[in-house]
Amino acid sequence: MPIIVKLDILLAERKVKSKDLAAHIGITEANLSLLKSGKVKGIRFGTLEAICAYLECQPADILIFTPDTDT
Repeated sequence: MPIIVKLDILLAERKVKSKDLAAHIGITEANLSLLKSGKVKGIRFGTLEAICAYLECQPADILIFTPDTDT
């Protein structure tokens, strides 16, 4: 997949627990876990905005595009 989710790395760097982030932004820990693992097809802008506000970061700190070299 050409989009890599670095949310788990960012949480570790900021010393923030997934449980705390999930509670603050209003999603379940299970959904946050799926997002962290990259197993989701999309993310709502409102959710991304809430994550960025809580972690004081930019979307590019969380999501990275890597070109697919197979095509």
